[in-house]
Amino acid sequence: MAYSRGVRWDRFFEDLEDQVASEWEAERAALDTEAERLRLSKVGLRARLEALAATSVSIEFVDGTVVSAEVSGVGADWVALAPQGARSAAIVAPLAGVVSIAMPHADVLRSARPPVAARSPLADRLTFGYLLRDLVRRRTAVAIQLAHGRLLTGTVDRAGVDHLDIALHEPGSPRRTSEVTGHRLVPFAAVAWVRIDGGVDLL
Repeated sequence: MAYSRGVRWDRFFEDLEDQVASEWEAERAALDTEAERLRLSKVGLRARLEALAATSVSIEFVDGTVVSAEVSGVGADWVALAPQGARSAAIVAPLAGVVSIAMPHADVLRSARPPVAARSPLADRLTFGYLLRDLVRRRTAVAIQLAHGRLLTGTVDRAGVDHLDIALHEPGSPRRTSEVTGHRLVPFAAVAWVRIDGGVDLL
């Protein structure tokens, strides 16, 4: 930086201050960027889905099904959806069954900054298995879409820590011995999503 003899010292100090300020702004921007990266590294999919509560999204599942729905609830490892145009039906999917979630960019940004709130310890206990055991208690008829593409309809008889038992029968039929056509044990890992009819309150 060169100055003629006539340049006033105050101009010199102004330039120096501008240079220091510019370097400080660049350093602060770098720190902010790194802090943002660190914050995002701690945000899980569940937290982002919670931030999308009552938001319309389009979700693709591992079986290739794409559902346009509103996020109606989030458990420890599952999401509940209210499909568009289906008044009394709900879809529940383990988070492992979700392939992608489409939404407007504004919602993407909003979900990346979920509100900081104390999470109830009970919420961490609301696992996919817990939800299925509640369906067992209610004797609710379901349709279970498997990851490889097959659809099973019937009633969940039992739910263990990592699998369920389903008694197969036609949709809309009660679970009577005469109506049951077979039984299946299904690992949770094989489930893409579960459709529940009848307006069951999941949370």
